[in-house]
Amino acid sequence: MHLILTGATGLVGSGVLQQMLVNESVTRISILSRRPVKMVEGHEDKAKVIIHNDFKSYDPALLDELKDAQGCVWALGVSQNDVNKTEYVEITHHYPLAAAKAFSGLHPDSPFTFVFVSGEGATQTPGMFTPIFGRVKGQAEQSLFDFYKATPNFKLYNVRPAAVDWRHHPEIHPFMPQQAAYKSMLITPIDAVRKSMITPTKPLGKTLTELAMSKGGPLEGKDIRMEGTLLPNVAIRRMAGL
Repeated sequence: MHLILTGATGLVGSGVLQQMLVNESVTRISILSRRPVKMVEGHEDKAKVIIHNDFKSYDPALLDELKDAQGCVWALGVSQNDVNKTEYVEITHHYPLAAAKAFSGLHPDSPFTFVFVSGEGATQTPGMFTPIFGRVKGQAEQSLFDFYKATPNFKLYNVRPAAVDWRHHPEIHPFMPQQAAYKSMLITPIDAVRKSMITPTKPLGKTLTELAMSKGGPLEGKDIRMEGTLLPNVAIRRMAGL
């Protein structure tokens, strides 16, 4: 099976890539990235990095290279603190929607499954104090869902990891971005007092890979919303056996 991955140099993306590489059912990985991806070294027979600078545009040559891909994990993202609001909306909302529209045409007669990495705190009903992150992620989820409803072959999962925990995934430690000291200090107490808010990278990567490999059918569960397409962190943990 051929899968597409974005955000492979980020924390979540590193976890997904490592799990794609060890999954024998994944035979080919096309990684869209602005820069080289070190984890691919030694795995060039399975994974190919395609340097791609404009995530709002997909030319015919690129789409031809991706034409037999059956799913995508969209892990590309940025902190709202690292860019201005306009850039954050472009990266968080416009990029995945452009990709969804492009990838849905790769093979219109068969399903394409798009897994969008959102986050806890995203909402379609923002309040006065909802941060930009929650508003824009929620808008992205809604736009992708609307496209899913209008496009028969396009299948969708919006997933909301919470406090992403890399500590027990040593395979990605040489490749993941350096984490701020405060994150290391916070993750242990969160794990101790509210484990349901922890999202370990290894089971998360495995779950996202398996979702991208699926036919994209609606999921069942009392905590799954948006007609079986929206997975909060508790659902991710349950699917991962945590």
